[in-house]
Amino acid sequence: MVASSMIEDDRAGEETPDEATLETVRWLLSADAIRTRAGEVTARIDDGASAYFTLDRDRLGALADSVAELTRERFPDLAVPFHSRWRHFEAAGYDRFASLAAAREWSTPEEAARAMGDLAIVSVLLDAGAGPTWRYHEAVTGEVMGRSEGLALASFAMFASGAFSAVPADPLRADAAGLEDVSEAEFAQGFQITEDNPLAGADGRRDLLRELAFALRMSPDIFAVEDDPRPGGIIDALAAEAEDGELPAPKILEAVLEGLGPIWPSRESLAGIPLGDTWRYEPLDRGTPGSDLVPFHKLSSWLSYSLIEPLTVRGIVVTDIDGLTGLAEYRNGGLFVDGGALVLRDPAMGKTPLPVSHPLVVEWRAATVTLLDALAPMVRERLGVSAETLPLASILEGGTWLAGRKLAQSLRADASPPIAIESDGTVF
Repeated sequence: MVASSMIEDDRAGEETPDEATLETVRWLLSADAIRTRAGEVTARIDDGASAYFTLDRDRLGALADSVAELTRERFPDLAVPFHSRWRHFEAAGYDRFASLAAAREWSTPEEAARAMGDLAIVSVLLDAGAGPTWRYHEAVTGEVMGRSEGLALASFAMFASGAFSAVPADPLRADAAGLEDVSEAEFAQGFQITEDNPLAGADGRRDLLRELAFALRMSPDIFAVEDDPRPGGIIDALAAEAEDGELPAPKILEAVLEGLGPIWPSRESLAGIPLGDTWRYEPLDRGTPGSDLVPFHKLSSWLSYSLIEPLTVRGIVVTDIDGLTGLAEYRNGGLFVDGGALVLRDPAMGKTPLPVSHPLVVEWRAATVTLLDALAPMVRERLGVSAETLPLASILEGGTWLAGRKLAQSLRADASPPIAIESDGTVF
């Protein structure tokens, strides 16, 4: 499925690229490319060739101790769920979606899974960093939360109110018509945005909703197999890809990147095909097209983890969970910087906000992916479990993400990441 229709659409009317370049494009839109290129960048840091970082792998042991201890504290039975958007809907111990589903009573697993896909996709796309001051007040529970949890509660409340549906008789859904009709005022109200409660990248998030509506209509083979164009339609398309009821997790990412590729702001492209969360890193340039490109696909990867549960409800068994990668974002990345494993040569470089395209940020994100892979077996060893019992997605949840947040809270009053980033609301 990966990128084939997107490639054909974007090639129309242009000089046809050679097959080797097209194969590179297909590869860059994959989990294997994330892991491979991240490893190449991290190898340069290991070799002392980075102008920005050094690596102290001896510190990984202490970090593995912390992550293992936190995991056992949070999940004494070591039955750790996947790191996905669904965990945020359970913030403060209240399973909001379970309550919503009990009231709605979908008639078939297919309908329930489609609605779960709607919610997961819209909520993940609206998740990128909120900034240190924004907060969301949940009226029903009285909870006040910021960052990812607050963004989850805000998007969940909008979904539950029917804000993303154009079908009055079925408010608990999202569809192209409903998404493109969300006004600036509705968005501001839903996310409780005021002068005193600013949300970083708010305009970028609302633009993503409109771009999402466009992408849904552009790919009916992915999003409109059983219904009008809607985000959760991807569950139907993925179910059709399953063999004997099983689907490898990297296939989810491929479908997400193909279907949602057009929504991202124009950044890097190859052969006229947009590559999303992919960045140039000159030291890797070998003189061939795409050799200097480093993909991360952070939101798409997290979304892929978040679609596993809807697929399970649909009756699909998702395999090869570790085929997906760790997430190249500031909490996991902060764990390694604040924990002393990834050391800035000049600490002052972390204080001035840098664009996501800066080579320091590319190195930081790449090292995060690679070091998560290195940390995972160390955590499993300390907990006495296997990779089958505790896949990377569960280690993130157990886990590394919260350990990174706790370290940030202990070191900085606003719990900000150790390296300041200019966010447009579509990457972090």
